[in-house]
Amino acid sequence: MIKLFKVKEKQREIAENANGRAPVKKQTAGELRLHKDISELNLPKTTTITFPKGKDDLMNFEVTIHPDEGYYLGGTFVFTFHVPSIYPHEAPKVKCKTKVYHPNIDLEGNVCLNILREDWKPVLNINTIIYGLNHLFTQPNHEDPLNSDAAAVLRDNPKMFEANVRRAMAGGYVGQTFFPRCVYLQAVRQSANKGLPP
Repeated sequence: MIKLFKVKEKQREIAENANGRAPVKKQTAGELRLHKDISELNLPKTTTITFPKGKDDLMNFEVTIHPDEGYYLGGTFVFTFHVPSIYPHEAPKVKCKTKVYHPNIDLEGNVCLNILREDWKPVLNINTIIYGLNHLFTQPNHEDPLNSDAAAVLRDNPKMFEANVRRAMAGGYVGQTFFPRCVYLQAVRQSANKGLPP
């Protein structure tokens, strides 16, 4: 019976090719689910999504977050998403391309978000992850850190943490670590008006 299905599918492909149409690439279940997730995206106004390799590779894309409140106001943070073929049974691999001083994102770009690890369930989707990433910028969590130094400063001295974030986002050193600039000029002016270090 299985061989019969394969023969029929091959005949259909040959007929489509004879009609001048390109052969249809069969999509994996993960690709089908991802198409559904992308078509239903309801992005926050602070977030954009791009597909650097175009429509031929929807399984790899970038999400850019521009926080409009909190410690990271005015910054630009880019995350890469690699969606496995067995999605949604396995969570996407998400990394932060922007070097950031953050308790839940380490200097290599690894992200500490529970729904990307132990709390992932197939009912979750790309939209859920994007909202989770946005939440990391409005509510950084010192209790579940990847960058323990940043977490300790956030816990013990929130004012110093805020100054460190501003210094890192403006392009400077925090301790021995250099952070490239990732902040809009307007946000630097706003922080200067508040008396914060640029």
